[in-house]
Amino acid sequence: MTRIRRRVVRTRRIDFVYPTEDLPRHFMNDDLMMSHIVNVLSASFPRGEEFFVTSLRNYRDQIADPELKTQVAGFIGQEAVHRREHRTFNERLDALGYPASEIDQTIGRMFDFVERRLSKRAHLAMTAAFEHYTAVIGEALLRTPAAQAQFGVEEIRSLFLWHAMEETEHKAVAFDAFQEISGSYLLRVGTMHAITLVWGAYVIRSIRRSLRSDPASRDRRRLRRSLLALLRSPFATPTVAGHLLAYNRPGFHPDDRDASDLLEEWKQRLFAEGGPLVGRMRTAEAV
Repeated sequence: MTRIRRRVVRTRRIDFVYPTEDLPRHFMNDDLMMSHIVNVLSASFPRGEEFFVTSLRNYRDQIADPELKTQVAGFIGQEAVHRREHRTFNERLDALGYPASEIDQTIGRMFDFVERRLSKRAHLAMTAAFEHYTAVIGEALLRTPAAQAQFGVEEIRSLFLWHAMEETEHKAVAFDAFQEISGSYLLRVGTMHAITLVWGAYVIRSIRRSLRSDPASRDRRRLRRSLLALLRSPFATPTVAGHLLAYNRPGFHPDDRDASDLLEEWKQRLFAEGGPLVGRMRTAEAV
């Protein structure tokens, strides 16, 4: 049975504005690999989030639980804003010489294929699996000062912290929807295994494509130094790997890891007085 925990999933319409002239090419504190990895992730978000929204909309009218129905509406609103803001950031990445638009087109073709060939239940299972990845990586960013310090530009750091906060806020919504509509353990875990293999190969290929567009990648010493730094990345730890693998456990639920205190902390840090996003929402809606 689906366990629906009461949570407020709020749409926050925020406009991010990036430096127009002094935005450095390698905006992750001059780290070559991390700058290209973030480019690939951001370039993949808009079409991915469109897919997530559609997969939930396919079943919105079939969700009986009123609490979950409200959360799905908030999820759709949040992902729509994420899509818009990452498209804006991706335009800046294009201007810096990254192949963000090309990667966006590639991931678009992949999701187009999935939407034509797989069932809507498989789409929902995929969304639940992807949301687990984004929630775990987002929590690692919110919990780890070293991860936050990798972002050398405040506006880009704020974009990803806001995104991570909202992924934490709605981390169980797609999972709960999948459990209510299907609940198949085999479909859930089989989909996660397939995504890990296919998405992993796509990310590696896209990072290589992004690096080929950058003359700095021809500096073998710098590239090697950046690759070695990935081994110490706060996103590549046994703890993060364990949290990701927990998804495959029978009886798993995203709320097994209570991040409510972390969520409240970052709402205050981002939106309270002195925070980087205070006064940035389009309307006077509550945080």
